[in-house]
Amino acid sequence: MLMNERAGFALARQLREQGAPLGALFSFMSGLYFRGKLTYAEAFAKPPLDLPGTLVITPGFGLRSPEEILTIETLKQIAGVEVDERNPSYREPLERDARRIAEAIPTHCETVLLGSVATPKYLEILAGAFCERLRFPADFVGRGDMSRGGLMLRCVEKGEELTYVELNGSVRRGPRPPKLPRLR
Repeated sequence: MLMNERAGFALARQLREQGAPLGALFSFMSGLYFRGKLTYAEAFAKPPLDLPGTLVITPGFGLRSPEEILTIETLKQIAGVEVDERNPSYREPLERDARRIAEAIPTHCETVLLGSVATPKYLEILAGAFCERLRFPADFVGRGDMSRGGLMLRCVEKGEELTYVELNGSVRRGPRPPKLPRLR
């Protein structure tokens, strides 16, 4: 829909005419899940001085700012990269950027992963760079994408940050928690 030349909605026109922010594009494509992650990260990130608080795993392009402007051509390149930790086109840019960030942040600084912790597609790569500093929200265990997105949006609305646990040695799969209460 975004790349359709006849699409008349604002984000598609912006993408065609001047490019659009990565965060807006991924939010459109992933809906509630990515919007929840981005909103949550922007609300609660506490980065060290001069470092970004929010970065997006971008296939083939590593860790990128959600404000980075993408063109249709770049979006096609991203879509053409298979998200698999064994694929060098995916793995190498992510490893490079994760190592660079890990070296730039103080040793006491934690890094929080707001993606799925039940699949290996980026866990090994990020854990290799951040080691014991890599954390994830404990409440993610057992939740699907949409439930995690809804949970993060509710946390932002309440101003309550989730509790993070170290990735290494943690339980990452479990029973589904009860459904989130409906928002009014």
